[in-house]
Amino acid sequence: MAEWEIRKLRILRTLREKGTVTATAEALRMTPSAVSQQLTNLSAQLGVELLQAHGRRVRLTDAARLVLRHAEAVFEQLERADAELTAYLRGEAGEVRVGAFSTAVPALVVPAVRALRATHPGVSVRVREAEAGEAYDLLACGEVDLALSLAAHAPGAADPAFTRVPLLADPLDVALPPDHPLAAAAGLRLADLAAEAWIFGGSGPWSDITRAACEAAGFSPHQGHSAAGWTAILAMVEAGMGVALVPRTAAVRRDGVVMRELSTDRPRRHVVAAVRRGARDAPAVARMLDALRTTADRLSEQNT
Repeated sequence: MAEWEIRKLRILRTLREKGTVTATAEALRMTPSAVSQQLTNLSAQLGVELLQAHGRRVRLTDAARLVLRHAEAVFEQLERADAELTAYLRGEAGEVRVGAFSTAVPALVVPAVRALRATHPGVSVRVREAEAGEAYDLLACGEVDLALSLAAHAPGAADPAFTRVPLLADPLDVALPPDHPLAAAAGLRLADLAAEAWIFGGSGPWSDITRAACEAAGFSPHQGHSAAGWTAILAMVEAGMGVALVPRTAAVRRDGVVMRELSTDRPRRHVVAAVRRGARDAPAVARMLDALRTTADRLSEQNT
């Protein structure tokens, strides 16, 4: 196979446009002898004559025109590559793989993707739902570029492998059945529900968050039922089987459930994003982080 060199092909194309070696040299800021030498080398590499003497000028051979016909497709593709690379460097193109826990996907990730699609359609986002702790395993092994989780399950701020970005302090409300004696009570406190049967997972982040919130209010919650999914938890609350703490971003309206904001205590779960150390400056990742922060800020304003 012949050896093709882009620089020499550009010289040949410029010669076709300018008509003389001297004009070609001036356009490319080369000497005429350097232009001639490069074209002689290209001819030898391709094994064909590229130029014919025509008086005091040179003329392209049929072989040269054939070479340039194919070279134009190469130049076009290189222009596209250059444009895409420029867009990538500006954060206008690229792919970001996001790992996020279940309730963060509809509340934070999807709105952020929509916003990013409107402003930077060249940036694509691939989402992978994962448990809070698993998201960081995926980040550590390079399967995602950005992980969303709860602060309690995120790497420590001093971890040299990751950079943490705080996103949202998500308020926790109490889910009660409508006929509960405290469903309409003024100034509801978490401690008022100390004797209730609580519904939360047997283990994992939500179990930890519920227990920590109740203990901070002065009591240890009695776990009446164990469930991890919000559909199951709220269905049991609706049936009068117990009460539950529910993140405001995860709450789904149900006619048979009353969501009450706490007047004191006001527990929150803290949502953070993390990237591998140094990756925060990658343009596409930075764009996604910006979109997530904007979405989180909007949610915070709605929750105040």
